[in-house]
Amino acid sequence: MAQQSAPPNTPQITVADALLHYLSLEGVDHVFGIPGGGLANLLTAFKNKGDQFNYIICRHETGAAYMADGYCRATGKMGVVMTTSGPGATNALTGVMNAQNDGSAMLLLTGEVDESYFGLGYLQEGTDAKLNVEAIYSAATGYSAMVSDSSDFEAIFKQALRDALAIPRRSVHISMPNNVTVEQIVSPHLPDNTNCYRSVQRGAAIEEAEMTMEVFTAAKRPLIFLGNGCREALKDNLAVFTRFVEYYGIPVITTADAKGIFPESHPLSLRVYGIANCMWPHYWMQAENDEDKYDALLIIGSSLGELSTNKWLPLLQPTGKGPLIQVDIDQSIIGRSFPVSHGIVAEAGAFIRDMEKLIPKFPKDEDLVNTRKSLVAEIKKQHPAFISPEQYSSNASPIEPAAMMRCLQESLPANSETKIFIDAGNCVGWATHYLEVSAPWAIHSALSMGPMGFGVAAVVGAKIGRPAATCIAIVGDGAFMMHGSEVSTAKKNNIGAIWIILNDNNLLMVSQGQEQFFPDKGDPGIWEKLYELGSPDLTKVAEGLGADAYLVNDPRELKDLMPSVLKLANQEGRPQVIVANINRASVPPYYNPLYAPAKPK
Repeated sequence: MAQQSAPPNTPQITVADALLHYLSLEGVDHVFGIPGGGLANLLTAFKNKGDQFNYIICRHETGAAYMADGYCRATGKMGVVMTTSGPGATNALTGVMNAQNDGSAMLLLTGEVDESYFGLGYLQEGTDAKLNVEAIYSAATGYSAMVSDSSDFEAIFKQALRDALAIPRRSVHISMPNNVTVEQIVSPHLPDNTNCYRSVQRGAAIEEAEMTMEVFTAAKRPLIFLGNGCREALKDNLAVFTRFVEYYGIPVITTADAKGIFPESHPLSLRVYGIANCMWPHYWMQAENDEDKYDALLIIGSSLGELSTNKWLPLLQPTGKGPLIQVDIDQSIIGRSFPVSHGIVAEAGAFIRDMEKLIPKFPKDEDLVNTRKSLVAEIKKQHPAFISPEQYSSNASPIEPAAMMRCLQESLPANSETKIFIDAGNCVGWATHYLEVSAPWAIHSALSMGPMGFGVAAVVGAKIGRPAATCIAIVGDGAFMMHGSEVSTAKKNNIGAIWIILNDNNLLMVSQGQEQFFPDKGDPGIWEKLYELGSPDLTKVAEGLGADAYLVNDPRELKDLMPSVLKLANQEGRPQVIVANINRASVPPYYNPLYAPAKPK
C-alpha cells in the first residue's frame, strides 16, 4: 500500500517508534527471544533504545516464551517475546500456547519478510507461502494479526494489548513485515497512559454476593475452593479474604496450580485438593455420617479441570442438596464440570470484597464457628498432611524426593521473597504435596498444558524480573535436557537462578504411570527400561553451560550446600544447578486411594 505524505511539521513517528512507546507505557523493560532477518528493522529500533529495553537473547524460542511467562508471573507485567519469521515463529508456539492456557499476559512479536517478497519463495516467509504463521497463532492465542500497513498499526496493537491484559490474561501475537516497521504513521495518536485504550472489569453484582452469604452462613460445614484464576485478585485482597474466613471459621483448599495463594501455614488452610492432594481435605469432606459431611462449597477462579478435581471425583459435590456456588469471570466454564446451584460471573477481587462488606448483615453463630475451627484443628492433629511422613523425614541415600522437599522447606529463606517454579512430571507431585507455601513465597506450575521444560526456562525470566528474590526451579532430568541450554542465557546475563534436578535417568512419571495402569506381568519392570535416558552426566552439562554444578545423594548434603548456593545465586548472580540422585522406586502421591479408585488388579 502506498504511503500518504505527512503534513508539514508532523513528528516523524514510525511503526517501530509507536510500538516501543506502547511497550514503555505497559512497563515493559525486558524482551525475550532470538533475532533474525525478519526482525532487522525492529532490532535496530530496540538497539537504539537499549537504555529502556533489554533484549535477552535466549537459546531457543520456546525457552524465550517460557522465560517471558516466568517474568510475567513474577512481576505482574506483560511478558514480551520477539522472534524472527518462519521457524523462529513456530518454535515459540508451545510456550505462547502454554501462557494462553495458564492465564499469563504475553505478547509475541514475529518478524516477517518484506511485503514486496510475499509469495515469491523468500527464505523463512510465513504469510503467503505454505506456512501461515498468523493463522497458526489465531488458533492458539487470544488474538493474532499481521500489521500490513502503518495506518492500521495502532488499532491492531491496542487490541492486542487489551486482550493480553484482560481478565483472564491471555497471550497474543502480532506479525510485523520488516518494511512496515520503518513506515511513518501519518497521524499518530500515541496515548500518555494505558487508561486511554484499555481497562478491565472490576465489579460484581452485590445481590450475588448477598445470596452467597445467605446460603453459606446457613451451612454447618462449608468449604471454599480457590483456583489459579483468583491469584492476581488475592494479591490485593488477601487480608480481606482472610478476615472473612476467620470470622466465619471456613476452611480453604486450593487447586495445585493455585497452591499458596492462601497461606498454607494458616490454621484454616487444608492446602491442595486435586493432583497430589494434601491428606486433610478428605477428612473435612468425608465424614462417617452423612449429616456431618460438608454441606456447602464456594469455588472461586477454577475451571474445575481434571487435575483440580481428581478426574471430577463426586467427593467434591456437597452432601444432599447443599449449595455449590461457582464464581468466575469466564461464564463459559461455570457449571461445565459439576452441576452448580448458582453460577456467578464476577471479578474475583470485587466479589471477595463485597462478601466481606456484608459481614455485619450476616452475624456469625459463635458456637458453630468455634466448632468448625476446632474440627479443622483436630483433623490436623490426628492426620498428617503427607501420605508418607516416613519419606519426608528420611535421610536415606539415594535421596527421597519427599525428603528433598523437606530440605528446601528448611533451607529457603522463610521470610523473604521466593519464587518456586515446578516443571512437568513427577516434580509436580513431590513439590505440590510436600512443600508448605505461604507468602512471601509463591509457587508456579503449568498444569493446564503441562509442557516439559517450562520451569527450566521460566525461572530465568522470574529472576530477571525480580532480581532480589530467590528464584528456584524444581525440574526432572528429562525436562532439563529439553531446555537446560537456557542456563547459558542466565550465565550470559549474570542471572542467579537455581535449578534442582530430580535425577533418575528416566521419564519416570510415564513409566510409573504405565506400570500403575498397564502392568506387564510377563515382563516386570519393562516400562522403566523403555524410558531410560542414557545416564547423561548433568553436572558436566550444567558446568559446560556456565553454572556452578553440584551432585548430591542424601538430604544432609543438600542442606549443607544450600547456604552457599543461595549466596552465590543472590549476591553474585551466578546460576546454580544441583543434580540430586533420587530414589526412583518412590512414587509421588498421584495414586492416593483416599481420592481415587483402587489400583486395578
